[in-house]
Amino acid sequence: MGKQRSSQRKNAAMLDSDDTDSVSSSSTIQSDLVMNVAIEDVLLEKESVLDQSLDALYEKRGSTREKALVDIIEAFSSSLPHEFVEKKFATLLHQCLNSVKKGSAKEIALASHAIGLLALTAGPGEKAQEILEESVTPISEALRSRSEASKTASLLEGLAVIAFVGGNEPEETEKCMQIMWQVVHPKLGPNVVATKPSPGIITAVVSAWSFLLTTMEGWTLDPKIWQESVSYFSTLLEKDDRSVRIVAGEALALIYEMGSLEKFCGSSKVVNDSSTNGDISSRDVNHIHGFRAKVVNQVRDLSAEAGGKGSAKKDLNNQRNTFRDILEFLEDGYAPETSVKIGGETLTTTMWSQLIQLNFIKRFLSGGFVKHMQENGFLHEVFNFTPKKKNLLGADRVSGTDKRMYRSPNSILNKARTQFLNKQRMMSQDRNAGHYASGFGED
Repeated sequence: MGKQRSSQRKNAAMLDSDDTDSVSSSSTIQSDLVMNVAIEDVLLEKESVLDQSLDALYEKRGSTREKALVDIIEAFSSSLPHEFVEKKFATLLHQCLNSVKKGSAKEIALASHAIGLLALTAGPGEKAQEILEESVTPISEALRSRSEASKTASLLEGLAVIAFVGGNEPEETEKCMQIMWQVVHPKLGPNVVATKPSPGIITAVVSAWSFLLTTMEGWTLDPKIWQESVSYFSTLLEKDDRSVRIVAGEALALIYEMGSLEKFCGSSKVVNDSSTNGDISSRDVNHIHGFRAKVVNQVRDLSAEAGGKGSAKKDLNNQRNTFRDILEFLEDGYAPETSVKIGGETLTTTMWSQLIQLNFIKRFLSGGFVKHMQENGFLHEVFNFTPKKKNLLGADRVSGTDKRMYRSPNSILNKARTQFLNKQRMMSQDRNAGHYASGFGED
């Protein structure tokens, strides 16, 4: 009798083990299904938020439209809503342009940023080209009405990104560069006094202008338009504001890297008589060499500048490091090599043009930079970057918004997981109760 009872217990234990393995396998499959369903629900929830925000852009109250634009920017930064863009692209573009035309300074800044994100998400093609064509005039007009520096900076950044993605022809890009240039060099009518631009606006103009210059070939530039521009950048190296000095130095390094100094110097007149064989005149050559020597001396001084009273150490070190890199490039031809870790992979730049593009895109995308670098095919091509294989949530690093959506106790995913675990607990309790009941029956 004892042997029979022992055998029954052994068989029951084996049965329990097999049952546990079966339940565990079933649990894993069901858990994966729950996760997938929850992720789909989250994506739908994001699209729903975008739909609501788009509807809110029709509201009369400015603060409501501003809040909607903030939500749109957050959604486009934390994800790439391609389905929404496919369905609602034109509507979103025209509502944002209405905000640029009629909104407050804050609304204009938000709307121009949203348009830039729309272009980046759409990528090159008909949509990006339409964004550029439709946006140039409203943004240009908004830039003429001088107001807050933050509004002007956002308009410049938005225009730069729109042209970067949608500018198929050099003439289109150069037109946008001219619009930017006129912010600091306006065409004035009679009896009109020029307003001196602030350091913040100068920095924004030169930064956006240089960003677009990275997409141009030297031979496509019109020398009549850009004559004396390097002289302007040289004068900016003498300014008190460090941000102004740095962007001016980077612009000069980029122009040298392109080999287009004579076009920007105003020394690009070609002498057509037979004695020169179409070469630049000796006077122009001397002018270029003299200017280059002047810039090298300015850069050398800034690379070793001593800190003054009230000087921020971090800003001073940043300036020194930047101008040491520029000095090495001007004297020896070596551009700085930089590396950025993105989700386990390294993005490397070895040219000034690449570094300027990378820094600009990082500033523009801010918290959405990693997400876009992992999922935005256009940026993969721009930086020749292949992201690491994505995990279930779409990226190796999860954005703040996704953390709230996936990891919050009240998220769809956690609610679904809780329900699933509760159900599993109840099933386990029922099985245990049945096992104990059979044991009592034997006695």
